[in-house]
Amino acid sequence: MCVIFDGIARSYLTYKIHCAKCDTYLNRQRLEVKQMNENLFFREVTLRICSSLNLQRAAERTLAYIRGVLPADCLHMALYDPDVNVLRILAHVCPDHWPRVPATLPVPKGAMARILQSWRSEAKFGVLNSLRNEDPEIRKLLGLLFPEVSLLHTDLELEQHRIGVLVLAAEGEGRYREEQSRLMNLLNEPFSIAMANTLQHQETVRLKEMLEDDNRYLSKELRHASGDTIIGADFGLKGVMQMIRQVAPLDSPVLLLGETGTGKELLANALHAASPRRDGPFVKVNCGGLPESLLDSELFGHEKGAFTGASALKRGRFERANGGTLFLDEIGELALAAQVKLLRVLQHGEIERVGGTQTVTVDVRVISATHRNLEEMVARGQFREDLWYRLNVFPIMIPPLRQRPQDIPALVDFLISRKSREMKIAKKVRLSPELRDQLSRYAWPGNVRELQNLVERLLIQGRTTASGELLLDPGVAEIGLSETSRRTDVPSEEILPFDTAVSLFIIKALERSGGKVIGPGGAAERLGLHPSTLRGKMRKLKISKNAGQI
Repeated sequence: MCVIFDGIARSYLTYKIHCAKCDTYLNRQRLEVKQMNENLFFREVTLRICSSLNLQRAAERTLAYIRGVLPADCLHMALYDPDVNVLRILAHVCPDHWPRVPATLPVPKGAMARILQSWRSEAKFGVLNSLRNEDPEIRKLLGLLFPEVSLLHTDLELEQHRIGVLVLAAEGEGRYREEQSRLMNLLNEPFSIAMANTLQHQETVRLKEMLEDDNRYLSKELRHASGDTIIGADFGLKGVMQMIRQVAPLDSPVLLLGETGTGKELLANALHAASPRRDGPFVKVNCGGLPESLLDSELFGHEKGAFTGASALKRGRFERANGGTLFLDEIGELALAAQVKLLRVLQHGEIERVGGTQTVTVDVRVISATHRNLEEMVARGQFREDLWYRLNVFPIMIPPLRQRPQDIPALVDFLISRKSREMKIAKKVRLSPELRDQLSRYAWPGNVRELQNLVERLLIQGRTTASGELLLDPGVAEIGLSETSRRTDVPSEEILPFDTAVSLFIIKALERSGGKVIGPGGAAERLGLHPSTLRGKMRKLKISKNAGQI
């Protein structure tokens, strides 16, 4: 019996030991399954909440997955700013019959104590299975105006810094258990990272918009500082301005032709300002001032390591002008190799950076300018014919200053005013009659640029009269006008348009008569015209009786 008992006892002990091992094994299996499920839950939610910098879109994807694991009808994420005591809603996903939540919610005084207490406690999910006993202000703050709602709520914390609030809500009371809150606690960090990334992205977008706005403002200021007033727009440059107004709304390439100093860059600025691209960048490239070895890099950019010294990726002028206008000044100086690449941009709107293998699409309107005869350069093989056809879609010829003498008085007045401000000259400036006569008779081979330089020299060397005025006359310095006064207004072989020639004679007559039209010594008498006839011609040609006075 004893043996049997002993055997039975041994069998019982063996069975008991065996069952203990099974329980341990099963418990370990359950733990592994639980950990596997938690890891899967963590992975899937993290992938969804971090799937987009648009936090609203990411929250929608996340809530759609969480609904399959635990009760969830609403996901609410907000940023709390204790300095101004407001909640800024970053994401709010809820059923259509739930109330809408405004973008910014001021925290009511009745809710402040609860918010601050939560803000100072440990960041972990808490369970709130009924809102019946909660302050209505708390429900309003959460966008939950009815009490039959259960909540899982927490403060989001990243690197020991509280950044926001997260609420998971389900309709009905008693919907959540503690193990569900522990499961959600796994997600505090992913939600915090997603919110931090969104805030950083929003700040980057805000700074980018500020930079773009500053760029537009500074571009306008720069155009104003360099001169945005076109003198002669209603007189000598009337035809040019009409052509600019015709082509400005389009994206067609424009070729500005004219002698050096006629104001091609100013007109390119005016064309850009009148176009739909006015808010985009206006980038200027002086093709004659770039070394041939750096031309490709400047126009099209380069990749990091493309050549010695290329320590970082660099965007070229075409990329910088994307969405705006690129002004290619002195296009006739462009090397033949660069002309081929420029042709490709005009044809396909694509560039390749130096050292790159991928094409970059650009949306750029090209305005080019030159004082050279491109047609003759094409005949001599110095300029590509196909590129010339591409650039010559809408040519605009800018007349030299000698062909629009009616603009000289207004130009001189404008330049004196601007240069006086730059040079801080507070005195009243007056020109002598001799200087007025010489300025009108000078041929101005350097055009407006030469006139501008001359005005500056005159202001520097002008003499102060007894009345305190600054008198400008050719006698104060050897400025070369005595030599130029012997020149004719136009070279003998050049034939002016009829209206321009008539304007020239009328302005000269007005100068000699001191602006007097009728009476003895008046312009009508000098020209042998009836006063009414002269007035009619002046109205037609838009000549003021003061046109001859500077």
